[in-house]
Amino acid sequence: MSGPTSSTLHAPGAYRLASIAEDAPGPKWRALFNAHWPQYQTWFLSEGELARPGYMTSVRHLRQAMPELMPVYEQLVELAGGGDLAARFLSFYRPPPYLLGCSQAVWRGPHPLLVRNYDYSPILFEWALLKTCWLRPVIAISDCLWGVLDGINDAGLAISLAFGGRKTTGDGFGVPLIVRYLLEVCDDVRQACLVLRRIQVHMAYNLTLLDRSGVFVTAYLAPDRKPRFVRSPVSTNHQDRVEWPAYARMSASIERRTFLEDRLADRHETATRFVNRFLQPPIHRVRYDRAFGTLYTAIYHPTEGRVEYRWPGGLRLQQSFASFHEGQTPVHLTQSAA
Repeated sequence: MSGPTSSTLHAPGAYRLASIAEDAPGPKWRALFNAHWPQYQTWFLSEGELARPGYMTSVRHLRQAMPELMPVYEQLVELAGGGDLAARFLSFYRPPPYLLGCSQAVWRGPHPLLVRNYDYSPILFEWALLKTCWLRPVIAISDCLWGVLDGINDAGLAISLAFGGRKTTGDGFGVPLIVRYLLEVCDDVRQACLVLRRIQVHMAYNLTLLDRSGVFVTAYLAPDRKPRFVRSPVSTNHQDRVEWPAYARMSASIERRTFLEDRLADRHETATRFVNRFLQPPIHRVRYDRAFGTLYTAIYHPTEGRVEYRWPGGLRLQQSFASFHEGQTPVHLTQSAA
């Protein structure tokens, strides 16, 4: 989600990541909606209400593209009060453009990992980790109230997203809802790729997918191109080539990607050492003044059905399908990585 650009508003500080378990949409989700809807409404109307599709158009496209989600969508709209604007927003069809950072990589081996840093503004982040069972069990970092920034399902499919580094916008859905859909209906990377071939995305994004068997892929998505699936274990904020040089420079996309590729190519690198790279420069970012600071590092373990969130200084949060604990995790963001 995009928003204010004042460096003061994006300043680091103390936050809390809420771990929330609710199998079916209910009062906990309603509380999340009530807490964030005012800010999301401002963003949704940032280009004027007429710039956003109407309710009938939005629902028609959602039903055509992701029919399995319709019962959940209808429950969420009811919990949100049944208003026209909230219903259009929750469809996530042709939302306003928004940018976010991210580095993501797959560690291969008998116990493969999907490791990712989420780089964004701390005040525009929901700070919510949801364990749900809407169509199936899913653990995911929430975005846009039911979309997903990164997550894992009970089949061991893990997915994370990153901005693809292009200004182009078009007809399609916001990618957080697409990631939610993939986790709800797909068992593995092969199934997810088949779904991605038919769903339109409204901006350029990179998805990194890893399943329990160790199969992985990076999907380059764009509104004006067919999806490309590459066997690259690393993705940052450009696709085959840099198409927005100013953004690539600001985000250090090339440098981050090269660094991670070099580490994976080093035969002396270990999984532990590789994960720790995400907690240090150049992968860990502290540009909170530009809405481009690392908010968390996620390490997904598909073979074990669990995820770990880490921050510099030793703070860790571990969650799994077998053992998920609700609560608040205090997170203190600073201008320097440990």
